[in-house]
Amino acid sequence: MNWVFEALRHHPELAFFLTLALGYIIGKIKIGGFTLGAVTGVLIAGVLIGQIGITVSADLKSAFFLLFLFAIGYKTGPQFFNGLKSSGLQQLGLTVLFCGVALVVAYIVARVFGLDAGTAAGVLAGSLTESATIGTADGMISTLVPDAAAKQQLISNSAVAFAVTYFLGVIIAVIFLSRIAPRIMRVDLAAECKRLEQEMGLEEEAPADSASAYEMFTARAYRLPSEFAGQTVAALEGRFEGVRVFVQRIRRGDKVLDAMPDMCLEEGDVVALYSRRAFLVSPGNPLHGHEIEDRDLLDFSTVTLDVILTSKQHAGKSLGEFARAETARGVFLRKLMRREQVLPFTPRTVIERGDVLQITGIRGRVEPVAAAIGYVDRPTSATDMTSVGLAIVIGGLIGLLGFQVGKLEIGLSMAVGALIGGLVLGWLRSENRRFARIPESALWLFDSVGLTGFLAVTGMSAGPDFVKGLQQSGLTLLIACIIVTIVPHLVTLLVGRYVLKVHPGVLLGICAGTGTSAPSLAAIQEVAKSKIPTLGYGVTYAVGNVLLALWGTVIVQLMVK
Repeated sequence: MNWVFEALRHHPELAFFLTLALGYIIGKIKIGGFTLGAVTGVLIAGVLIGQIGITVSADLKSAFFLLFLFAIGYKTGPQFFNGLKSSGLQQLGLTVLFCGVALVVAYIVARVFGLDAGTAAGVLAGSLTESATIGTADGMISTLVPDAAAKQQLISNSAVAFAVTYFLGVIIAVIFLSRIAPRIMRVDLAAECKRLEQEMGLEEEAPADSASAYEMFTARAYRLPSEFAGQTVAALEGRFEGVRVFVQRIRRGDKVLDAMPDMCLEEGDVVALYSRRAFLVSPGNPLHGHEIEDRDLLDFSTVTLDVILTSKQHAGKSLGEFARAETARGVFLRKLMRREQVLPFTPRTVIERGDVLQITGIRGRVEPVAAAIGYVDRPTSATDMTSVGLAIVIGGLIGLLGFQVGKLEIGLSMAVGALIGGLVLGWLRSENRRFARIPESALWLFDSVGLTGFLAVTGMSAGPDFVKGLQQSGLTLLIACIIVTIVPHLVTLLVGRYVLKVHPGVLLGICAGTGTSAPSLAAIQEVAKSKIPTLGYGVTYAVGNVLLALWGTVIVQLMVK
């Protein structure tokens, strides 16, 4: 065993990966109805392994943290910028209120309990479960504290306080928002959310592991009666008034022919009609009652593609105008997205450059349409690392800039700069999907391993001081965590409910988002038996991440004398 300890001391890279492995195992442990999670698990593993005295480069910790912050910014960038200019002013106002109260309360608690800058930052970060705060705080400590020993002590104190209060913060926020807050508002949360669902016309979502058996678009075979003999394909398609139905193929004797608009039909032909299922099965179908089974005729390949609209010729047109163009013959629109948001659409909906049109139909017709209006956004496993690297570097350099306000030096810090770099890149990606592609799996790696890698190094560095710090300040940290967690949620709840009259389900989603607490959102949804709380989560989570990350630098500047 001593040989293993020595090997880990001399090769901290092995200790790092051991911490990650044990941390993810610990994170799967359930306590009551809660799973510890990877963040708590890696922190615990880091503290335990750190007891043998392992020195890990602070540069490694910073690199992982910058990657994590970039991923957070990239994911939330579209919502962040759209939220700033959208109609969600109430949500933005409540987010600013929550974050402002949190900073003030944390500062007051730190002064009353006599906490140092590192401990104060750790309490703020852990109580609000915002890991980014601890990273930006450590960066500011390194900038403001010249003495190496004092600097290391403050950073160690921040890690201890964060490790103690993070798990407590998760539990307190979950219990308060899901169980206590509805009683404070005096509402039946499930009933309120059900009522709003009915007003919005929301349908119950299918489970994640299931798929609908309903096919929106389909092909069916019909034998032509004598009355259609001598008509053209275009004339038959025109019999479906106001409905887009297309003849894709024709069986004539033993031959299967591709249909063209000017082809003349003969009695006994079997035609393959392609359209929405609802149109083909309705009594309004002039061939209703003449359907037959013809597998060979219907055995043609269809494709569904996401197409980014770039053509100036088609931008600004309505979907109805686009559908009437000959180039769109046989092609149907399944989904329309704009800036990562799915839009309802009608023939009068105007399409814009940058819109994502999910079109479906026969491959030979869909692909020419895609080429005519823009380009296909095909799934890929490749990551645009050039954009990732430049966004982090440019954002970090901007974050290093600062200015003096009295005795207080105001600056974003390199970490917050990387976050902003991610925000901008994510937003640019939503505007132009050719740009800055990061597959979901790669983004998960940046986010999850970036954060847990940072916390692994943090836990190992704080390991020797953790037990001593917990013995000396355990009760203080517990009380401080309760205050810093509950007060901002309570103030936001009261103002949102009784001043702004926000729907209780949406309001609880706002609190969970602003407090960057995904476990709280899950618990609220469980109590509400509804997804309504997610309506308040997206924008507030994005803005809350930015503000709370910035608070790490602010509280250190306020506390360092």
